[in-house]
This record gives sequence, structure tokens and C-alpha cells, in this order.
Amino acid sequence: MIYFDHNATTPLDNRVLEAMLPFLSTFYGNPSSLYRQGRLVRSAIDNAREQIATLVDAPASQIIFTSGGTEANNLALATLVPHGKLAISSTEHPSISECAVSLQKKNIKLSHINVDSQGLINKATLDQLIIDQADLVSIMLANNETGVIQDLTTITQQLRANNVKVHTDAVQALGKIPVSFKQLAVHLMSLSSHKIYGPKGCGALIYEKGLKINPILIGGGQEHEHRAGTENVAAIVGFGKAAELAKTELFERSAQLLSLRLQLEVELKTIPNLSIFAEDSERLPNTVLFGMPEIDGEMLLMKLDQKGYAISSGSACASGGKEPSPALIAMGVESTLAKSAIRISLGIGNTQKEISNFIQLLKVLVYQA
Repeated sequence: MIYFDHNATTPLDNRVLEAMLPFLSTFYGNPSSLYRQGRLVRSAIDNAREQIATLVDAPASQIIFTSGGTEANNLALATLVPHGKLAISSTEHPSISECAVSLQKKNIKLSHINVDSQGLINKATLDQLIIDQADLVSIMLANNETGVIQDLTTITQQLRANNVKVHTDAVQALGKIPVSFKQLAVHLMSLSSHKIYGPKGCGALIYEKGLKINPILIGGGQEHEHRAGTENVAAIVGFGKAAELAKTELFERSAQLLSLRLQLEVELKTIPNLSIFAEDSERLPNTVLFGMPEIDGEMLLMKLDQKGYAISSGSACASGGKEPSPALIAMGVESTLAKSAIRISLGIGNTQKEISNFIQLLKVLVYQA
């Protein structure tokens, strides 16, 4: 199988697995226990927290471990007080957009921030948020479908100057581009392990010191009383190791992925009437979302699967339906073209030959349609 769906999940790095194994066998103690084995496990969690803090330029004491990016996003939005005002971009991940709708039913006022045809935040809408005095704004650092990277530093500066708190879902950006909690100056940031060759089932929320966190899981004092439940130690250790590797290898990985993406785009453009969405925006080095008129995207994915290619149409967390991507609709893409969307998200194990072979097969399938 040729795997082109790394934005959905990445394979576990063998070095990460090696770091995890002792905590699935030998070091099985509960990290809240006071005896020696418990203290050893607690020390491993603290080390992982430091590794993640180093990757994202954040204080380790302000990192809350969660079960993944979805829980981190939900926990971030839970900082809203009753009757507060929440604004989210119109291209957010379902773990933000659906959580926001749920909060709206609980008397949170919800508004959406428009994007332009390239998937970038509309400044006029941003100005309106300040006029409306939003309490919390949530904007993805990098979109999981299009790969579009927002100019979040500029956005945050403007919102901070007007006392608006900012959360960013940095799950897709992590490990692909430099991510600095300090430089972005956001109040809250969500991360996930399994997008950076770490294990599934582990994520983190980073918060600004002094910000009140309202736990959504209660019943224990873990994570400084921000997230109850015995820690998933092996996964946390794996997340830490994956973060350490991502920090060390960031620029090498990014350059490799960008080289592959550029090759892919050049070869895609040899197919008539093919559109690369948000082509003119700054995007993640590994992500290409494209579509073709009169092509059934779902059928094309099935044919590619039969030929041994693992590819998606967008967010794996919103797959299974035949509705076009909300992100593409928000960008003004016509519904039929949006339904043809195919996402290629490359990883460090992919090769130039795999891309060339994929393009040859894609042309055969498209011309047969």
C-alpha cells in the first residue's frame, strides 16, 4: 500500500515505539503513587512535558495532557463563561465547529469568521469581531484539508490589543512548520501526538498562565486538577519522544516534504481542468487538495484504494458523508467541484517514484471516467 494520508494519521516511528515499550511492561506503576515505581513513571511524564514544551516554545508547566486534539479543542472552548461570545473560522476542524454548535445550545453566542477564495481570514470580518467584543476566537494555524497557513501572529496581535482571547488548533502545523506558542502569542493551543509519528490517543492543550481552565473531566487531581483520569503514560512518553524527534528533524523533514509536494503539483497540472485549491496561499509543505469537474471524488478514491493507494477526500473525522467539504464551500468553491476533492498529505516515508506512479494511475482513471 502507498500511504498518502498523513494528515489523517502518521505511522508510529520505531524510535517512538522503543521509548514507549518499557512503560507498557516494566514501568507499569500509577504516576500518582508515592512509592518508587510511581515516582519513576511521574518523572517520565514530566520529561515528556519538557520535550513538547521545547518543540513549541512554551512553559512545560502550562501543558495539559489530553486524549488527543479533539479533547484539547473541547477543553479550550470550555474556558468560555456562560453567555459568552465565541467566534470560529469557517474552515475549522469538526472538533471545533461541532463543539461550538453544542455550546451555542447552551447560550453561548456563536459567529463565524469568513475566509477568502484562498482560505485566508477575511480582515473585515476580523474587525467586526472586535466591534462585537468576542470573548474567544478559535482559528486553525494550518488547515487539515487545504494546508492553508494563517498569519496568526498578526491576527493575534490585533485581537489581543482589543482584549479578545485566541485559541489555535495547531494539530496539523505541528512537526511540519515551526510552531511557537510564545511568538504566536495565543492564549490556548491544541496539539496531537499521532500527526507527528507518535501514538494515537494522546494530545495536549497549552494555556497562558493565569487563564482559568474549566475541566470537562472531573474526579481526580491529575494534570494539576485540569484533567482528571490516570495518565496514559506510554502514549505520553511516545508523544514526548515524537516531539523530540520533530524538533531535531523539523527542517530536514519540511524540506523533503516540500520537494515532494512541488513535484506532485507540477505533475498534477499536466491533467486538464484540474484545480489545486488555495494554490496561491502559503500552505503546509506536505498537503495538496485538488479537484476536477465532472469527477466523482468518492468513486475515484475507491478506485485508487483498489489499486493500493490510501488517500482521502479531506478530514478523516468528517468522512463518510457525501456532502462537500464545509471548508471548500466557505472558500466559495462550487458544490460539484468541491465534491470531487481529493487530498494528498505526504509523509517522510514517501518517495518521488511513488508520486510519479500515482500520477500515471490517476491519469488512467480520470480519462476512463
